[in-house]
Amino acid sequence: MPVTLVNPMNETVVKAEPAPARLSSLQGKRIALLDISKPGGSIFLDRLEGVFRERYQVAEVIRTKKPTFTKNAPDEVIEGLRGVDAVVEALAD
Repeated sequence: MPVTLVNPMNETVVKAEPAPARLSSLQGKRIALLDISKPGGSIFLDRLEGVFRERYQVAEVIRTKKPTFTKNAPDEVIEGLRGVDAVVEALAD
């Protein structure tokens, strides 16, 4: 019986997109903080939210959370990030 070898590697060429322009200032901006549900992430984001509000006078901080860090964010979480000026994702442990 012949043996068939299959290459398990993804050979799709991915075209990199240019990075978006940096914000010139955070003042008056809407910032989303995404907690990916790892231990300690909310502690980091609590502190970061305070810094954004006190030091950078952001207009609004939107907090959202993934149900689990082991899977991609559900569509409703991604939809909740639309319309903001920037997103910070918390990775912790």
